[in-house]
Amino acid sequence: MVPALLTIKQLRTRHVGPIDLELAAGECLTLAGPSGSGKTLLLRAITDLDPHQGEVFLEDRNYRSMCAHAWRRQVGLLPAESQWWLERIGEHFAEVDEACLGELGFDSKVLDWEVARCSTGERQRLALARLLQNRPRVLLLDEPTASLDATNVERVEALIARLRKEWGMAVIWVSHDQEQVARIGHRHRVFDAQGQLHGEVV
Repeated sequence: MVPALLTIKQLRTRHVGPIDLELAAGECLTLAGPSGSGKTLLLRAITDLDPHQGEVFLEDRNYRSMCAHAWRRQVGLLPAESQWWLERIGEHFAEVDEACLGELGFDSKVLDWEVARCSTGERQRLALARLLQNRPRVLLLDEPTASLDATNVERVEALIARLRKEWGMAVIWVSHDQEQVARIGHRHRVFDAQGQLHGEVV
């Protein structure tokens, strides 16, 4: 049996849960469900951004044993709408992985761009590159390609697939696109309106 990289035990937040999940290294679990059912709340609870009950482990380390900053570097969340707090893109990067930028359709000149000039889709791809500079062991993606055209959806999917293989990164990916789910997911779960998870398709 493959040991779990991420283990979630009896996780509850607001109307969501209890949730029990395990993810192995390199695995991609896809989530769907109606608006307001709890997909985003679950991701935020896993990263300890919202009050919750239950336990989350990265291998044998409980999130409570790590400072919040260190936990979120290893268990990284890409929200549906990325946040930017400085004027230029490059000011948000401590390190620049030009190969990663290239796979997402950018060159190093993007670092000189003003955030305000970027489209929603550009900001989302750049937010992914910003998050990946931390080399997270678990990546939580909240509809990361919803605002992207087909070419950039393919770019994001290919990059995440490569990093799952090379880094052993586990992924929870919220998506309502059934064709995408079939392409990227090892398992699929669905939230109902009461915040409960159902279904397990391998």
